[in-house]
Amino acid sequence: MKTLFTFLAVALLGLQLNAQTVTISGTVTDDTQLPLPGANVIIKGTSTGTQTDFDGRYTIEAQIGQILTYSYVGFDTKEVKIKKAGEINVSLSAAAVLEEVVVTGYGATREKKSLGYSVTSKNNRSVDKMLQGKAKGVQINGNVGQAPSVVMRGTTSNSNLVSENESYGRIEENIFKSVTTAPLSTFSIDVDKAGYSNIRRMLNNGQKVPEDAVKIEEMVNYFAYDYPQPKGDDPFSITADVVNSPWNADAKLVRIGLKGKDISWEKVPPSNLVFLLDVSGSMDSPNKLTLLKSALNVLVDKLREKDKVAIVVYAGAAGLVLPPTSGAEKAIIRQAIDNLSAGGSTAGGAGIELAYKIATENFSKGGNNRVILATDGDFNVGNSSDRSMENLIEEKRKSGVFLTCLGFGMGNYKDSKLETLADKGNGNHAYIDTMQEAQKVLGTEFFGTLYTIAKDVKIQVEFNPAKVQAYRLIGYENRLLNDEDFKDDTKDAGELGSGHTVTALYEIIPVGIKSKYLKDIDNLKYTKQITGNYTDEMLTVKFRYKEPDGDVSKLIVKTVKDENSAIESASEDLKFSAAVALFGMQLRNSEFINTKKKADVIALAEAGKGTDKDGYRAEFIRLVKSSK
Repeated sequence: MKTLFTFLAVALLGLQLNAQTVTISGTVTDDTQLPLPGANVIIKGTSTGTQTDFDGRYTIEAQIGQILTYSYVGFDTKEVKIKKAGEINVSLSAAAVLEEVVVTGYGATREKKSLGYSVTSKNNRSVDKMLQGKAKGVQINGNVGQAPSVVMRGTTSNSNLVSENESYGRIEENIFKSVTTAPLSTFSIDVDKAGYSNIRRMLNNGQKVPEDAVKIEEMVNYFAYDYPQPKGDDPFSITADVVNSPWNADAKLVRIGLKGKDISWEKVPPSNLVFLLDVSGSMDSPNKLTLLKSALNVLVDKLREKDKVAIVVYAGAAGLVLPPTSGAEKAIIRQAIDNLSAGGSTAGGAGIELAYKIATENFSKGGNNRVILATDGDFNVGNSSDRSMENLIEEKRKSGVFLTCLGFGMGNYKDSKLETLADKGNGNHAYIDTMQEAQKVLGTEFFGTLYTIAKDVKIQVEFNPAKVQAYRLIGYENRLLNDEDFKDDTKDAGELGSGHTVTALYEIIPVGIKSKYLKDIDNLKYTKQITGNYTDEMLTVKFRYKEPDGDVSKLIVKTVKDENSAIESASEDLKFSAAVALFGMQLRNSEFINTKKKADVIALAEAGKGTDKDGYRAEFIRLVKSSK
């Protein structure tokens, strides 16, 4: 009996030790030791998991004896059994793909490889497993070997992709326009970058990317380029160059680049910030409110004593949870953020009204006055229609308070609404999918965004009919302006912040080239082409902008001469921006490219990767390789 008692006691003790909850932390990297932000760390057989942050770090509580599964799109999954508390650092190997591209200069050779697709890897880790525990309201059914059905908030899909209730503004891809009938191209600049990080989220989840979610200019402008610092009194520099098109042998590619003047953070005037946070029930998931709270703490780290922050929240109603507080009181601000929880309906209009009221009452003359709206965009109470929200923001911007919109989550993300609000509010729009993106948007770049150096920035390009037969603006479809809007100072346009870069790409069909992309038009009876003595010029670029507190625009003019430079001799920045544009056009199934091969994007991006100190270009290449 004593022996049996001893045996039972030892067994019970073993079970208790095995069930002991411990904290595990560590770093997930690739096989070159580059951190993998946004990698999934899941307790095998459960719905409990987390994601790595900007530096590839993670922390998770689990029990001794359980198995942690580490996965990242484009990489083989790895499993590690927990033996004790402490660090578990994991290196993931890239999954084998259909082709391996080896770049020498700009040329590429290809070697066939066995297929190990990134969504369903050799470990059969599919999108349904990746979604487990990532969003409340997700139910996954299905047997082994069969395509699972995914139910999200009552929406059912019979494929292995999530059927989402997300909204995107319709995009009609720009076509080639004849210089004879339309010699001017006019548009507003765009510094928004939400389009790229949102697409990255979809590709990382193995989802099909809706064509209307692909905003090529936002993809290109996600990356920083080495344009020269401005000289003189103008707040930005202008760069323009011409090379042969990498995807159309009969065309040329024109790049126009702006660089905003860098202002040191110490010289930036005080900030009057109002966080307007959606805490409705739709935000109750790890990649929404949980991620938002962590993201805001990145911004809190940067606040100075002279900066003030208030927090307004809205669900069924709106309320002030933190009155304007000095940036020196970081503990108080963090406590207010940590206390947030989600629940209820979404009265976005009421929240906007209250946030602007607080911002206006505490207006800092000569300072940065901004409302920072963070939401999935799912407004459903009060004035929630697109038109009513537009009218509300247009009225509020007269106060001199700018608006930043931060998008979170998936399933019901309203991209089109947040983009519209940011545009009407003289602000910008970003989408935060990981802590890496939070660091970029709210840490590295945010205070450049805060310090607006030019507003209502417009670009107008006039093409020389002696050199250019037709042209096509790549992207910017929802930023187009009427030609007469260029000189009209009442017309709203984009803002440029300290240190920001803006890139626009045109594809040009030279005179005398027959192209399948150019439609014939009848000869004009009355129009006479006047070229003067400008036979060496391809185009003239005109820029208009206003001072942040100004009402009258200023004009800058730059001419661009015709060149016959090969893409191989182009700068690394130009090659890389062209690679991003090509990938965007592939995702959109564009009719204006002659290659749908990922390998061509990868070769061009590798040739333009450069030093890439932050790893964003390497991440793009990895994303293209892992895309379906």
